[in-house]
Amino acid sequence: MREGMFSVNGKVSKKGDRLSGGDALIFRGPESWLAANPLPNDSLDVPIVYEDDAILVLDKPAGVATHGFSGRDESTLANFLVAKRPALIQVGKTRWEPGLVHRLDSETSGLVLVAKTQAAFVHLQRQFRLRQIKKTYLALVWGSTDARGTIEIPLAHDGGDRRRMTTILSSPRRKNQKMWQALTRYKKLGSARGLTLLEIEMETGVTHQIRVHLAAIGHPIVADALYGKPAAENFGLTRHFLHAWRLAFEYPYDGRTITVHTDLPVELRAVLNRLTIRF
Repeated sequence: MREGMFSVNGKVSKKGDRLSGGDALIFRGPESWLAANPLPNDSLDVPIVYEDDAILVLDKPAGVATHGFSGRDESTLANFLVAKRPALIQVGKTRWEPGLVHRLDSETSGLVLVAKTQAAFVHLQRQFRLRQIKKTYLALVWGSTDARGTIEIPLAHDGGDRRRMTTILSSPRRKNQKMWQALTRYKKLGSARGLTLLEIEMETGVTHQIRVHLAAIGHPIVADALYGKPAAENFGLTRHFLHAWRLAFEYPYDGRTITVHTDLPVELRAVLNRLTIRF
């Protein structure tokens, strides 16, 4: 039996098997995979950009998922958080998202907001729902864009590839297909050699929103393997050029505005230096 398999009455279970009274269900694999919460991982290195009694802000490296869904996921921000701040296991929406107010794609680096109390979590979640939290990203895209622009195109899951999102306007909507309204604003910061550096603000927070929207208007993000330009130069990057570099929000307890920012990762800054794009 392979590691991590279930058996029913001594036989390997198959998809569609049903349990009946008197059946014995046995799991053969690492006990950690059956954990009810993210397991602490002290080996992860994630910079804490800001912290006080109510909140903390992390600078997530590219390649790190925000959270997992079972004990098999060991290298996420959630694993880091429960290792460094164990009390966060009691904060948040689900046990797998300790204090996490929002998410970033695995390859996207940058700021992630975390609540340290349930009251702060509820307050910050409300700000996200009301679109009061200002999230600003930097993206390097192919082509020369307008100085400023707004992209307002509904998004849905791609029926042919579960990894992808798709624009509703460019593909027929399937029956009962769930659709999300999405609004992205961008501002041109600089350009060189057929590429443009954009500052981007999201009015909404749909999965892959920035990546899909920019690709939809003909300006895909550099080194984006899922939505990018086929066979294009990736400038040595192993992740797409998208970084969440600034967050502005209302502090949960006194209403003052908190603004946090972080620098571009070294590998992204090196690409801009190579292109001589400065901002």
